[in-house]
Amino acid sequence: MGSSDQPDATPDAAAPQPDNTPVNLEAAFEGAQVHEVLEQLDRELIGLQPVKTRIREIAALLVVDRARKQVGLATTAPSLHMSFTGRPGTGKTTVAERMSQILHRLGYVRKGHVVTATRDDLVGQYIGHTAPKTREMLKKAMGGVLFIDEAYYLYRPENERDYGAEAIEILLQVMENNRDDLVVIFAGYKERMDVFYQSNPGLSSRVANHIDFPDYSAGELLAIARLILAEENYRFSEEAMAAFADYIQRRMQLPFFANARSIRNAIDRARMRQANRLFKGMGRGGLTKLDLMTIEAEDITASRVFSGEVEGLDPSQPITG
Repeated sequence: MGSSDQPDATPDAAAPQPDNTPVNLEAAFEGAQVHEVLEQLDRELIGLQPVKTRIREIAALLVVDRARKQVGLATTAPSLHMSFTGRPGTGKTTVAERMSQILHRLGYVRKGHVVTATRDDLVGQYIGHTAPKTREMLKKAMGGVLFIDEAYYLYRPENERDYGAEAIEILLQVMENNRDDLVVIFAGYKERMDVFYQSNPGLSSRVANHIDFPDYSAGELLAIARLILAEENYRFSEEAMAAFADYIQRRMQLPFFANARSIRNAIDRARMRQANRLFKGMGRGGLTKLDLMTIEAEDITASRVFSGEVEGLDPSQPITG
């Protein structure tokens, strides 16, 4: 799993240039088209300014590192393995995808793809099963990013027959030996990830970039809802907008809230209610294109969230009640 046959990896430093050699960082930044990825990240994700700032800082470091090599300055390859902490639905997977694109455009990885893995993809149930499973996932991710979700499940010290420690040991070896063609991102709830790193100091020392993804505010969640609707050619009526703002406040207080993921699920259910409402009234005539696009308040307020229940957990329950 070595990286000696990877011509597109970060190049060695060029011959030393005079100290007054001009350097055009803007041209390097534009030439790699990194700005397009950062702009896409801004469009795709509402809020998350601390996260976006950190990604821009990492991109700036990589652009400068590349420029240093081009004028003959020897540099140590930066450690790019990362930790993304936060609750579900805060954009961690999307940011991982954009980060992989940035790394690819700057020549730090060959392909720029993202392979998502969980404990089940890496850890076997029997002796001898873990190593091949882990190495197979690493092989798939080579040239890009391996995104390990809920990474803390790899470590189960209460079970002495658990093989998660073996997977972690293989990850450590490959992270160190293939740092010029693979970035590993560990993700999960912050509190559990903190314990995970404390229990694995060798792993913690290899993860240089820790990025915390905050929960969205109610206003940001409403903006996300409007963005999702616009992408799908839907809109809220004025009354539906107010109803959905109320929905968000109520849903945030209930269990299993998953930020933008919960909002998208709520919109899917509202669309189904809207379709059911239009279908029931189809004999009345007078339907317009605007009717097909508009979510009304009744499509929102029919949710059981308004009676304090988490909708969608029980598939046997209708979404229209």
